[in-house]
This record gives sequence, C-alpha cells and structure tokens, in this order.
Amino acid sequence: MDKDSKEALQVAKELTAKFIETRTVSPGNFAEIFPAVFRVVHETVRQCSARQEDA
Repeated sequence: MDKDSKEALQVAKELTAKFIETRTVSPGNFAEIFPAVFRVVHETVRQCSARQEDA
C-alpha cells in the first residue's frame, strides 16, 4: 500500500469513528459508509499530492 493510501485509510477510519460517536453512522451501516468515506478522502489526498508535485 502506498503512502497516500495509508494516509487516506487512517483519516477515513478516524472520520468514520467520529461519525459513529455522533451517531451519524451506526455499526450496522459501517460497511456501506466506510468505502465511500475512504474514496472521498483518498481522492482528496491524491489531488493534493499531485498539486504539490506540480508546484
């Protein structure tokens, strides 16, 4: 797993945990929500990395 993926995974886990704490996400729908959160975070991390490389 590359650095960006690891970073995105960690952030997605923390965000999802916060969503569970605030009852926005339940353990029952975790499997549905987590992949979507990960995709958004991963794409954002990749875009930011690409911008930094271009600068």
